[in-house]
Parts: sequence; C-alpha cells; structure tokens
Amino acid sequence: MSKQNPRKSSESADMAHYDTIYEYEIALAGEGLSVGIVMSRFNPDIGEGLLAACVSELKRLGVADCDIRIVSVPGALEIPLLLQTMAQSDRYDALIALGAVIRGETYHFEVVSNDACRAVMEVQLDTGIPVANGILTCEDDDQALARTQTKGSDCARTAVEMAKLLHAMCEGPA
Repeated sequence: MSKQNPRKSSESADMAHYDTIYEYEIALAGEGLSVGIVMSRFNPDIGEGLLAACVSELKRLGVADCDIRIVSVPGALEIPLLLQTMAQSDRYDALIALGAVIRGETYHFEVVSNDACRAVMEVQLDTGIPVANGILTCEDDDQALARTQTKGSDCARTAVEMAKLLHAMCEGPA
C-alpha cells in the first residue's frame, strides 16, 4: 500500500520527493514538549548567551515556560551526568547541552572537548532521548561569543525537531 508524501512544498528543493514512499514531516511545533537544558557555568558569558538564545527560540517554537527546566553545572565534563539523570527520569522529550570549551595552551582542551561530546552522544544513544549538543569548542572567547546566538537557537530547533520525529516514528506508519 502506498502512502501519500506528507512533505510540504516549502521544504528544501534539494531533497528528493517520492510519491509512493512515506517520508516523515519536519515538525518544529514545540507545544506540549518538555525540554531540559544543562548549562556549564565555566565561561559564564558564553553559557548565558547560549541559554538566552536557546530559551528564546524554544518559546518561539511554542514550548511553554513551565515545560522548560534549566540546571547549571560547573563545567563541560559535568554536563553528561546531569543529562543522563534527566533522560532516565522519563520527564523530558528532549535535552540540550550548553557550554563552551576554549582552547588553551595545554592538551586539556582536547580531553574536555572530546570526552564531553562523546558522553553527550552516549546519553542519547543509551536512553533514546534526543540531546542537542551546544557545547562550543572554540579557539578563543570572541569566536565563542560570536556563535552563541546561532548555536543556542539551533539547539532549540534540533531538540524540538528530534522530539517530534521520535514521537511520530513511534506513533506513525510502520
């Protein structure tokens, strides 16, 4: 049995369209979604910039204030543990990791960047809860500050889209 393509014509013209193959819709309506945010307090100006952009975009997408939970942790390496705890609580449809690791003069940058990002990925793969990774890895503060608005907003959209996609896949056609 063929399914009608639910894609709207306004979507990317770069993607192929199939009339007889079901394609899941891109959905960015956040109403009713519960989103948890874990933010590193290390590099506070960058973290706060990411958080402001993220929360603003979540609200624009329809996520209610009462459905957003924010927790802060000392640094990037502490983010995954809180994400895991939140994911295992079954209270959240999506999670967001926010922070910044700025390159210094030692190997510490590589260790923190690699381990934090790997662990964030493991949380979503182990729990099935999508995690938008907004941990910036930059050369300096100026580079990170320049990315806060875009990355914070991107993480909000990613979290909502992935939560909606997972819901649709669980409820939609097989």
